[in-house]
Amino acid sequence: LSLPQFVQLMETFVGNGTSLPTVKSLIAFIQEEYKQTEEEKMEQLKKVHRSSLLARRKLLLEALFEKWDSNASGFLDLKDVDAVLSTFKEGMEKKALRNAKKHLCLRYPQPSRMGKLSPQTFQIYLELVVSELTGHEDEVIDNLVEFLSTSVERSHMEYLQHSARRKWLHSIQQAAETSGASLEAVYRAVFKVLSQDAEAHGDSKKISAYIALLEENQISPERGRILLRYVACTADDAPYVLNQILYKDMKGVSFAAVEEGKPIHVPRVQLHGNIHFWNYDRPVEERRGSFLVLPLQDARWRVFGILGLDTLWDECEKTIFLTHEISFYQGVSHAFSRAYHHVCTRENILQEVLTALDWLYSRTSNIHTVITYFVEPGQDKTCDYVLRKMITTDNTGQREIHTPSTILLRKENLLRDYLFKCTDTSQVTGTCLYGEFHFAVPLRDLSGQALGALDLSIGHHHGLLPHEHKDLQKMLKIVQAACSEILKRSSGETEPIYILEAENMACLRHAGILFHRFMLQDLRECI
Repeated sequence: LSLPQFVQLMETFVGNGTSLPTVKSLIAFIQEEYKQTEEEKMEQLKKVHRSSLLARRKLLLEALFEKWDSNASGFLDLKDVDAVLSTFKEGMEKKALRNAKKHLCLRYPQPSRMGKLSPQTFQIYLELVVSELTGHEDEVIDNLVEFLSTSVERSHMEYLQHSARRKWLHSIQQAAETSGASLEAVYRAVFKVLSQDAEAHGDSKKISAYIALLEENQISPERGRILLRYVACTADDAPYVLNQILYKDMKGVSFAAVEEGKPIHVPRVQLHGNIHFWNYDRPVEERRGSFLVLPLQDARWRVFGILGLDTLWDECEKTIFLTHEISFYQGVSHAFSRAYHHVCTRENILQEVLTALDWLYSRTSNIHTVITYFVEPGQDKTCDYVLRKMITTDNTGQREIHTPSTILLRKENLLRDYLFKCTDTSQVTGTCLYGEFHFAVPLRDLSGQALGALDLSIGHHHGLLPHEHKDLQKMLKIVQAACSEILKRSSGETEPIYILEAENMACLRHAGILFHRFMLQDLRECI
C-alpha cells in the first residue's frame, strides 16, 4: 500500500462517527501488532533498491537516446547504433552484439526489419546487449552508456537547436493530454511547431502543412479501397485543402508514402509531373517549391495517414527541405501519432463508459446520475493534476457533454475532495454531499494508476439494493477489463481481436461494443 492508499483504508475502516479515543486506540493496536520479520524487511529493501536502479537506468537510457537523436526525429537508425556498438571494447564483443540483435528481431520484427529504433526498442536493445556481456549488470550498463555517450559530439549551436525542438515536440503531447480529448488542439500544436521550426531553423521558409487520414472508401469504391481525407491544414490553405479527398487514381505521391511507410521528398514540384495541386487558382508557372510527405504510423508501425508539407507559398528560390529538417519533421509525425492515439484512446474509453452506463441504468433505479472525469496534468507547479469533467448522464437517458469541459482543481473544490482521494489512491471513495450520497470509482491505466473517475450519485438512499450492487460491481469489472484492452491496443501491446461481427465496424462504435463482448465472455465463463 502507498501512503495515500493506507490512509484511505484506515479512514474507510474507522468511518465518520468514530470518537477520537477509539481512533487512537486503533492506531496503538496497529503499532503494537504490525510486525515484520527480518526476511520481509530484507525483501522489501531489495525491492526498493531494484526499483531505484531500474528508474535510474531508464533515465540514463532516455538521456542517451535524446543525445543520439540530434534532429529530434523520434527514432535512431539501427545500422548507426550497430556500427558504434561493434567497436565497444575494441570489437571484442561482436558475438554478444549478434546474439542481442537476434533476440531483438524475434521480439520486435517490424522495427528490426525497418531498421528503426524507438526510445523503447533502443532501451530494450541495449539491455539485451548488456545481458549478453559478462560482469556485474549495473557496471556493464554504466560502461556501455558512457562509451555510447562519448561517441557523439555536438556543437553548442546543435545543442540549442536540439533543445528547442525537444521542447516544441513536447508541446504536441501536452496539447493532447490537456485538451479534454480534442484533436483540434493537437492539430494547432503541430502546425505551430512546424512554423516555429521553419522560422528558427529553416531559413524562415513559408511552409504549408496538412494532415490527411486514411479511410475506407465507401464513396467511390471503384477508385480504390482506401482514400485520404484532409482533416486539418494551415490557415492559408484551408479554402483549398480542408475536407478534400485524395483517391488512389488521382495524381500524387501520398499513397506511395502510405504503401512504402517512408517519407517522400520532391525537391522541385515543377519538374516532377505527378503532383496533385489543390489550389487551382495558382497559375502553372507559379507552382514552384519543395514537397514532402511523411507517413503517420501507429505503435505497431501501421500507416493511418500522412503529414504533408510544401513551400509553394514561398517566393524565394532556395526552398528545398534539408536533411535535418526532414528528420525533425519525422519527429513531428511521431509526436502527432502519439498525441492522436492518446486522444482516440480517451474517446474510446468515454464511449465504452457510456455504453456500460446505458446497461447499468436499465437494471438499476437508485443510481441517479454519473459524472465521468479524466485526469489531466496540472497547468502549473502548484498542482500535479486536475480533473476534467467530460460528461454527465442520468437514469432518464439524458446526456450532457461538457463543452467546453470544466476543470476541477483540488484547492478550489474542497467538497469534491473524495474525487481527488479516489484518483490519489486508485480506490473507491464515498461521501455525503448536500444530502446526497456519492461514490467515486477509479478508471485505471495499465500500471494501476487512475486515469479517470466515475462519480455515482444515489441521491438520498443510504445504499443500493443487493441486486443493484451486484450489477454495479459487474459493470465496473467489465468496464475496467475493456478499458485495459483499449489501452493495450493503443500502445501496440496487443493486436485487435474481433469476436463479435459488429466489432468490425467503425472504431468508436467498436469501443462501445467491446463492453458487450466482455459481458458475453463473462457470461460464458459463468455457464
